[in-house]
Amino acid sequence: MTEDHPPALLRAPRHGIELVSSVDAWQRALDALSSGSGPLALDVERASGFRYSQRAYLVQIYRRGTTNYLVDPIEIPDLTEFSERFGSDEWILHAARQDLPNLRELGMEPTTVFDTELGARLAALPRVGLQGSVEDLLGISLAKEHSAADWSTRPLPREWLDYAALDVELLPDLRDAIATTLETQGKSEIAREEFHAILTEAPPQRRAEPWRRLSGLHQVRGARGLAIARELWSAREERAQQLDVAPGRLIPDRSIVHAASERPTSKSQLLGLPQFHGRASRKEANRWWEAIERGLSTTDLPSLRGSGESIPPPRAWADKAPEAHRRFVVARDLVNTAAERMSIPAENLLTPEHLRRLCFAPDDPERPSAIDAQLERLGARRWQRDVAVPLIVEAFAQARQLDELAATAS
Repeated sequence: MTEDHPPALLRAPRHGIELVSSVDAWQRALDALSSGSGPLALDVERASGFRYSQRAYLVQIYRRGTTNYLVDPIEIPDLTEFSERFGSDEWILHAARQDLPNLRELGMEPTTVFDTELGARLAALPRVGLQGSVEDLLGISLAKEHSAADWSTRPLPREWLDYAALDVELLPDLRDAIATTLETQGKSEIAREEFHAILTEAPPQRRAEPWRRLSGLHQVRGARGLAIARELWSAREERAQQLDVAPGRLIPDRSIVHAASERPTSKSQLLGLPQFHGRASRKEANRWWEAIERGLSTTDLPSLRGSGESIPPPRAWADKAPEAHRRFVVARDLVNTAAERMSIPAENLLTPEHLRRLCFAPDDPERPSAIDAQLERLGARRWQRDVAVPLIVEAFAQARQLDELAATAS
C-alpha cells in the first residue's frame, strides 16, 4: 500500500461470528461447514503469559460460504468429529507449528496444510506476520488490540471475539494470494514439501535441563549459584503448574537470577534483596527460601557448561575448533549467496542448526552421499538437500585448502 492509498481498517468480521459452546451448536457448525466451499481456515488462542498450560482456549474456524465459528474447547473438549468430516480437506493455518499441537490435543488432525506464514517466508515477502502480509497482499489493515489478551477469561468480550474471527476470515484470500506468488516464483513444489514436513516432523524433545533457559542465567557464577537457580526454577515450576498460572507471574526470571547471584543466607536477607520481587515473592517466601536452602546444601551440583545437548556457539570455534570454523564460514557464505539468488531466506534454505552441526562434526566431509545422509538425519528436506549438498561439498573443499595453507604457514 502507498501513502496515497493506505490499507482499509477492518475492525469486525464481514461474515459475522457464532460462538460455539455446546455440543448441539458444534453439530450445527459442522453441518454448516460441510456446505461451505474451499479449504478451511483455523486459528487457536491461548493464554500465554497468564496460564501455565499452553492449551487452547478458543478455536476459530472459517470456510467460504459460512460464518466465523468460534469454538470454546473448555465446553467442548473433544473436536475429533471435525477431522472425521474434514481431515482430507486442506487446512489453512498461519504459523502452523504453533497451533497444530493444540489442535491435536482436541482430536483435530489434518492431512494437508497451507501455512500462510511459512508461505510468505518462502515467497520472500517483506512482512510475514498475519497483519503485515494481509496489508501488503490484500490491502486490509486488521485491528490487533487484543493480541496479548488472557483468552482463559470467561465470558469473552465481544471485541475479543471480533478480533479472533478476523484471524481466520481473511486466511482463504491470503492463502490464494500467497499461492499465486509462489507459483509465479516457481516455488509451489518447495512450499508443498515444507508444508508436508510440518505435519510429519517429530515433536521437540524435552530438554534435559530446562532451567538453563532462564533469561539472564549467564550472570550466575559458579556451580553453587547454578544449583540455587535450578532449585528456585523447579520450585516456581511446581507451584505454577499447581495454580495453572504462568511461572513468570509468580516471580520473574530476573528475581531467580538475582537471588542465585547474591546467595542470601536467610529468608529475611532474601526478602531484602532489591531485585527479588513478583506477585508471589512475599506470599510464597517460605517456598523460595526452602529452594535456596536446597541449592546451598546439595551435593548434586550442575556442571558449568550444561548437559551437552547443543554444540558450542560458532564464535568459539575459531580458537577451539579452527577446522570446523573454516568449514562453517565458507559454507555459510555459499548458502547465503544461494538463498539470495533464489529469493528464499537463508534459514529456510537450510536450518542454521543443521548447518552448524554438520560443519562442527561432519560424518565424512569428503563424500557428498555422507553429507546428504547426515542432513537427512538432522531433518533437512529433499529440496533443501538438493540445493545445499553441492554447496557444502564445495565449501568443505575450500576449507580443506585453507587448512593446508594454515598448516604450511605454521
